[in-house]
Amino acid sequence: MFGWDNIHCAEDARRLARRRLPWMVFDYIDGAAGEGHGEALNRAALRDLRLRPRVLCNVALRDLSLEVFGHPARVPFGITPMGMCNLSTPGADLMLARLAARDRVPLGVSTVASTPLEEMIETAEGHAWFQLYFSGDGSGTMALVERARVAGYETLVVTLDVPEVGRRPRELRHGFRMPFRIGPRQFVDFALHPRWSFGTLWHGRPEMANFRDGGFDRTASRAVADWSYMRRLRDAWPGKLVIKGVLDADDALRLRDEGVDAIQVSGHGGRQLDGAPPPVLMLEKIRTALGPDFPLFFDSGLRSGEDIVKAHAMGADFVFVGRPLLFAMAAAGERGLHQLWEVLTEEVSLTLAQLGRTGMTRLGTCLARGA
Repeated sequence: MFGWDNIHCAEDARRLARRRLPWMVFDYIDGAAGEGHGEALNRAALRDLRLRPRVLCNVALRDLSLEVFGHPARVPFGITPMGMCNLSTPGADLMLARLAARDRVPLGVSTVASTPLEEMIETAEGHAWFQLYFSGDGSGTMALVERARVAGYETLVVTLDVPEVGRRPRELRHGFRMPFRIGPRQFVDFALHPRWSFGTLWHGRPEMANFRDGGFDRTASRAVADWSYMRRLRDAWPGKLVIKGVLDADDALRLRDEGVDAIQVSGHGGRQLDGAPPPVLMLEKIRTALGPDFPLFFDSGLRSGEDIVKAHAMGADFVFVGRPLLFAMAAAGERGLHQLWEVLTEEVSLTLAQLGRTGMTRLGTCLARGA
């Protein structure tokens, strides 16, 4: 009645999700490595970027669409791969897939998704990219690559910033692990959040759906992956190859020379290295190193349409949103997801109007340097 349960910004979604999710699940989604300084620093860097508004520009007709690998997307942001999305609410993976199909945006399908990769690309009507983690000695990884190819995926996103899973104290305090192990603390946590608990019980416990027979440990070391592994992937994968998790310009240059099709600048949402530099600032450095034409994507810390425009202005060709979408679904299911998505879309459009722009190209001139 009063709109308190409506989502008017990403922070509304987070506030509602915090109230409705078990503490263990909320802290798994919201948590970061160490004390969270790296995540906060990136958010501050995004906040402190200034944009240059212009006046008396005819911006009545604004076009937010962009092409990504030759596919037209209705909006200039997609959905970053996120593991175990169904922890936020039952069916979350497929909600994201339906949204990707509607707006023709890339949906990152995680190795540790709650829904099989084959069902995800079918529901997304082909607008899905498969995200790959290295595992074990690599043999199982290559089998998963082949499975994705057979399912019809044309783009493989390889996440390389997890040689070891970052230490996330908020997860550890609650004893978070997959599959769940229910002790006294978890029992009380679930009992105090009955809406989530009953819904999850009714629909079945979330699981890593691509590994229902086991074979994957999300906390296992991936430290043996090296440049030879990357070359093996390049040789094995016939489609587009995106490397995600890059924060160093020298790495970006070498990856380009090794034949990858795009690089995704990312700090893994602050979940890996607390002392990492702000990804949005490294985005600009990597764009300068690569030049203007190499495909460059970005995720990490985006919470608004202004953030999305800022990331494009710093050099991204396309960007991806993550955590806020999980919070929106935790808050209000598919309705909440669509509410937040439309908020972000409207914010991008309004930001362009303020900048005197009608499209998403050449936004670097919109940065107010030294302001």
